[in-house]
Amino acid sequence: MPQHKSSIKRVRQEKKRRLHNRARRSAMRTFIKNVFSQTDKDEAEKHLKLAISYIDRMAVKGYLHKNNAAHKKSRLVRFVSGL
Repeated sequence: MPQHKSSIKRVRQEKKRRLHNRARRSAMRTFIKNVFSQTDKDEAEKHLKLAISYIDRMAVKGYLHKNNAAHKKSRLVRFVSGL
C-alpha cells in the first residue's frame, strides 16, 4: 500500500485511466472484428471506414503507437481488398 499522499492519489488516477484505456481498446477490437467478420465487400468497406477512423483517433491521442496503428489499418485494407 502506498504511504504518501501523492502515491495514494496516483493509485486512484491509474485505476481510472486503466479502466478508460481498457474501454477504448475494447471498442477498437470490436471495430476490427466487425471488419473481419464481413463476407460482402460493400458492407466490409463501410465497417473499414469506421475502423480506420477509430484507429487513427487512438493513434493521435496516444493510445496506440503510430506504427502499430498503421499495421492494423494495413491488415484491414488487405483483408477488404481480398474479398
